[in-house]
Amino acid sequence: MALTSSQQEHPFEQLIDTLQTENNEARKYFNPQKLGDPKYEKLPYCVRVLLESAIRKCDGFYVKQEDVYNILNWEEHQNEAEIPFSPARVLLQDFTGIPAMVDLAAMRDAVAKNGIDPDLVNPKCPTDLIVDHSLQIDFSKCAIQNAPNPGGGEGHGQGPRSGPARLSPRSAQCGGQRGTCSKGSCSDAPSSSGRPPAVQIENTPLLCPFHLQPVSEQETALKNQEMELSRNKERLQFFKWCSKAFKNVSVIPPDTGSVHQVNLEYLSQVVQESEGLLYPDSVVGTDSHTTMINGLGILGWGVGGIESEAVMLGQPVSLTLPQVVGCKLLGSINTLATSIDIVLGITKQLRQAGIGGKFVEFFGPGVSQLSAADRTTIANMCPEYNATVSFFPVDDTTLKHFKQTNYSEEKLEVLEIYLKAVKLFRSYDDQTEDPHYSEVIEINLSSIVPCVSGPKRPQDRVPVNCMKEDFLNCLNEKVGFKGFHIPKEKQSIMVPFLHGGTEYKLSHGSVVIAAVISCTNNCNPSVMLTAGLLARKAVEAGLTVKPYIRTSLAPGSGMVTHYLNASGVLPYLSQLGFEVIGYGCATCVGNTAPLPECVVDAIKQGDLVACGVLSGNRHFEGRLCDCVRANYLASPPLVVAYAIAGTIGIDFEKEPLGLTPEGKEVYLKDVWPSKEEVQDVEEHTVIASIFKDLRSKMQKGSMFWNNIDSSDAVLFPWDPKSTYIRCPPFFSKLSKEISLPGSIDNAQALLFLGNKVTTDHISPAGSIARVSAAARYLQSKRLTPREFNSYGARRGNDAVMTRGTFASIKLQNRLIGKTGPKTLHIPSGQTLDVFEAAERYQRDGVPLIILAGKEYGSGSSRDWAAKGPYLLGVRAVIAESYEKMHKNHLVGMGIAPLQFLPGQSADSLELCGKERFSITVPEDISPHQELSVMVSTGKSFRVVALFESEMDVALYKHGGILKYVARSMLQ
Repeated sequence: MALTSSQQEHPFEQLIDTLQTENNEARKYFNPQKLGDPKYEKLPYCVRVLLESAIRKCDGFYVKQEDVYNILNWEEHQNEAEIPFSPARVLLQDFTGIPAMVDLAAMRDAVAKNGIDPDLVNPKCPTDLIVDHSLQIDFSKCAIQNAPNPGGGEGHGQGPRSGPARLSPRSAQCGGQRGTCSKGSCSDAPSSSGRPPAVQIENTPLLCPFHLQPVSEQETALKNQEMELSRNKERLQFFKWCSKAFKNVSVIPPDTGSVHQVNLEYLSQVVQESEGLLYPDSVVGTDSHTTMINGLGILGWGVGGIESEAVMLGQPVSLTLPQVVGCKLLGSINTLATSIDIVLGITKQLRQAGIGGKFVEFFGPGVSQLSAADRTTIANMCPEYNATVSFFPVDDTTLKHFKQTNYSEEKLEVLEIYLKAVKLFRSYDDQTEDPHYSEVIEINLSSIVPCVSGPKRPQDRVPVNCMKEDFLNCLNEKVGFKGFHIPKEKQSIMVPFLHGGTEYKLSHGSVVIAAVISCTNNCNPSVMLTAGLLARKAVEAGLTVKPYIRTSLAPGSGMVTHYLNASGVLPYLSQLGFEVIGYGCATCVGNTAPLPECVVDAIKQGDLVACGVLSGNRHFEGRLCDCVRANYLASPPLVVAYAIAGTIGIDFEKEPLGLTPEGKEVYLKDVWPSKEEVQDVEEHTVIASIFKDLRSKMQKGSMFWNNIDSSDAVLFPWDPKSTYIRCPPFFSKLSKEISLPGSIDNAQALLFLGNKVTTDHISPAGSIARVSAAARYLQSKRLTPREFNSYGARRGNDAVMTRGTFASIKLQNRLIGKTGPKTLHIPSGQTLDVFEAAERYQRDGVPLIILAGKEYGSGSSRDWAAKGPYLLGVRAVIAESYEKMHKNHLVGMGIAPLQFLPGQSADSLELCGKERFSITVPEDISPHQELSVMVSTGKSFRVVALFESEMDVALYKHGGILKYVARSMLQ
């Protein structure tokens, strides 16, 4: 906000203060202390950030003075008052970022058609888009497992016939085409075997997929990057255009790091400065683990796609003034416990405390023992214990971190002076009174021991010294969150198999996947260096990892590779199979290379509970690989240890990891590095130059990114043949004047749904079924099923996404009485795909509604869960209750969220869903107004329009946030 003449009219002008640096430079800022109310210093630090934002952004429309005083009086209004929050910036990852940027590109077209300069369409809030969700492990050091094939693949991708097929390696025989493989031994013709033909990889002989040769360590990441960029060329060209066309948008190219790492290492500012005004850094992001940034004292959390678009376009986030749980850390950290152990220990205790939807703020003497990296690791797991944020106020440890990460002395000086001036700096050295909290939970750090989490949920924490016993119990227990119900007589089964000419045996608990992956802990040098030092000691002792175990190392950023290499441990990790395969989300999101077929066969033959071990944050059954039933979250050094042991069923205190070549037993304690060793290496390798090199790399971009061709035009050149990027129809009838939505007459129910319908039921997700409406659309574009890719990869194509809305096989629609992605076209009596029925209704000019029960739209909120119904022609949803974020998304798309009166439901009103519904919507509709619904049977009932504010009403009248912003430009 510029301090111009209009600034003089700011309602809180009297709060503007000035600070002076040692260089006598003046900086202005809003100082909430000048409100003169002692309540300010009793507020939790995270609430102080909310208050400053409300003061600075107070304009009487989006943010009112009443909002400011509600936040100031937090103790009286917590969990009741609705407040606005205007974050300093928006963070997008590519899956959720592409529809947002496609919408902005379409908005440019719309305003240009109305004679307005399209170059004026830009995000109002600074937006960073990180391209990190397209990496797949196509190559590994041991062998190339996936070869380029003209057919396209299952990964995130681009247009037809451009990417690799995901091929399962075979150990017994070659599946190539006669006469084409350079090995000259292939005899199975495709016509009889159906196996893929021989293929050409750049700079290699022509080989069939099962005769592909090992690649060197140096080539692995490079080849994976080449495949990623080839597979995603069309999307990347669009992102490249966005980086040039839009102001206030920064695109971080692929192979830089995961969204959270980049946010921590490159984008975080702690204190922002714009047009001469200082204010706290804050962020909302389209990934649930945006919370990681709270470890640096930067308030941030994950939001849905439409909510992020609204913030990009200048609208604040609406939230209920949160309850804040104070988490007091006491005691000393166990010498063998890593940050992952602390995370899982805190996760379990906070989850048991029932803090869902609340803010958590850490305080107490134990906080000073945690490094900045430890704090971000803890904050990253916030969604796993259902809190909204986990906030660590800035203190001396945070400042030390920024000194190490190449912040200038001048910037650090301004940061410290400002935070202390507005009481956002926390000190544990004095007797400063702790803030007031809604409740306080105490956690003794000395009680936390080394542990893992699993086998199916992150909250199921298991001490490492109890793992063997716990896994045996899991085999005995009935199938559930912990159990697998393996009969006693089958629990000791051993299945022999051949791999690379050597015989091995698998049993229950055998480790077949071991992955050190990006999002949870790679920000933490201590745990990564511990893993590296352990690997060095293990290799020096002669220990190895069995070659059939799918091992990988996918760092969150190049910084990790830099310090692992600088410390000399990277070659040892690589020797154990943990070579760097690329940067971005990989194993954690299921992008694991296929297991050797001999391993898969052995698992199936013995009905074995095979195991995966990963240092990530997602490990639900079947997520890593559909044949791997038990998956455990563990710290990076324990991932390496379990990979060496080859089994989860080991007692590290009593049983050796393995034997030296001379037959000597080697125990975990023999190779586990001391904290002093780790700290010594960390101090000598994790230095400012590393961060300086990383920043330089990110600013220059990679050769691949720099060589991508993209248009320089102000308007995006849409390709009508594209099946990935398409101009959406949200602005097809845009005009300067508002066309009020009016009453809804003679609507039909597209769907009649029950309780707890989630966004997984509504939003397109996962693979595209061959018998779906989306599949028929893609086939009409001459694509084959193996070229369909996923809904996630095609989020920039509304034609695919609309056809995938309500396409879940688990959808329970009472109009047809069975589970499936179908509905009844009531006039004809035909059962059709939801899209086909909606298309027929729209063709006949029939408006649509949805009937639902309690908690409609619960779960992870997705933008297409609202965009899809809008494009299907849904005008309103009538439900017993809503998940708040999804309800906001409906409003953001111009769909009316209507709620049955208390005690009423579709069943109590004896609705069958086949009636016609007419809803009276007055032009002067107001928040929470009751509306009348007339039913074709002659009965009527009343509903509440769940508009929370006049802003909600304005968005609804305009047809959603996109049209609201576009129309404001036309006017």
